[in-house]
Amino acid sequence: MALKVFNSLSGQKETFVPKEEKKVKMYVCGMTVYDYCHLGHARVLVAFDVITRYLRAQGYEVTYVRNITDVDDKIIARAAENGEPVEELTERFIKAMHEDEAALSVLRPDIEPRATGHIKEIIDMTATLCDKGYAYHAPNGDVYYAVDKFADYGKLSKRKLDEQQEGARVEVDENKRNPFDFVLWKSAKPGELSWDSPWGAGRPGWHIECSAMSTNCLGDSFDIHGGGPDLKFPHHENEIAQSEAATGCQYVNYWMHAGAVRVNKEKMSKSLGNFFTIREILEKYPAEVVRYFIVSSHYRSAIDYSTDALAEAEKALERLYTSLRGVELSGGSVAELPDVQEYFARFNEAMDDDFNTAGAVAVLFELAREINLAKRSGSEASGKKETVLASALVELGSVLGILQENPDAFLQGEVEGELSVADIEAMIALRNQARQDKDWAESDRIRDELKSKGVVLNDSREGTTWQRG
Repeated sequence: MALKVFNSLSGQKETFVPKEEKKVKMYVCGMTVYDYCHLGHARVLVAFDVITRYLRAQGYEVTYVRNITDVDDKIIARAAENGEPVEELTERFIKAMHEDEAALSVLRPDIEPRATGHIKEIIDMTATLCDKGYAYHAPNGDVYYAVDKFADYGKLSKRKLDEQQEGARVEVDENKRNPFDFVLWKSAKPGELSWDSPWGAGRPGWHIECSAMSTNCLGDSFDIHGGGPDLKFPHHENEIAQSEAATGCQYVNYWMHAGAVRVNKEKMSKSLGNFFTIREILEKYPAEVVRYFIVSSHYRSAIDYSTDALAEAEKALERLYTSLRGVELSGGSVAELPDVQEYFARFNEAMDDDFNTAGAVAVLFELAREINLAKRSGSEASGKKETVLASALVELGSVLGILQENPDAFLQGEVEGELSVADIEAMIALRNQARQDKDWAESDRIRDELKSKGVVLNDSREGTTWQRG
């Protein structure tokens, strides 16, 4: 089955054909670094990390670019509010962003350009748009893009400019020729961060930053452009208008947008008091549980964050890790071995259907069930099969960025309260002795005491193991 990708530009799934065979150039809109990353950012980070991992697993050479916006209105306002230099603010939140993505097992992009490092390219593209008649220098010193000069404006969002103008309530700006024109270069206010340009001291508008950085890193035309659902309009629409007007060629072949994040079925927003940063969530839940919660849904679907949803994710991940417990893994890939070929085929079939991680996760649970059946059999042949099945589960899990921990380490984790790992192991030893002495009352007492302190025991032929309750 050929890989199919839902293209936001056409509104349908299309067979993925990169511009160069087995090479993929992908740009994803990154963070505006004036605050900590939130759950919506986590969705985008994880979604495109999985896409990158899968493409590479299928033999594609991927160049993944994710930018950093380190100059814009919000950044300047927050720095002024804090009474600190813009550079100090942005460096602090870039560091925090890298910590958050590492916690979620998100691989770093190949290239991570910063807007402030591409001012020349931004000025050059703005000048080209002015020379071609797509932009103009306004009386207030700003440079604006003239949307009515670009015939295809609205092709991504499916919004026609004349329909928007008829029904829109847009604040009148006498400096704009059209209310929907957007700024490419902003003239600097006294004391603001600025750079020299043909139009005077100023700084870039938000939209032009991504056009300049993406084309500088990947060329005038590339394969995939991704981002969050709120970026389709106006940000990505404006990127298309700027880039295609400047270069004269199609900017991007496949546009991909992650789904929205809701909290208890409501839109996440600070005004509703249901806004969570990644680090706030990781104080309550293990990072791999949060990642599993995200990958267990298709990247384009809306996900609903709630205590119940995270609890379900934790239980599901525990089931997968429990199947791996006590099984020795083989070295290297097992994809071609007869016992697991069908699982790899079904996993790939799901992922080839627009990176359907929900379908791929279902295959992981099929593998876990087969591992458990092999364990119960107890024969030498079953033991060998366990190894192959478990190795397949870990190998496929790595494509989703999960199941890479030691099973005992994940399942036992950090137990809250006064019991250390040594305390727990000592109590299990006492219980084992009680069972050997047929002192069932004492055995049950120890089990109940451990359970009351968040430790669940699992008895099997191989002995007793424990995990978080």
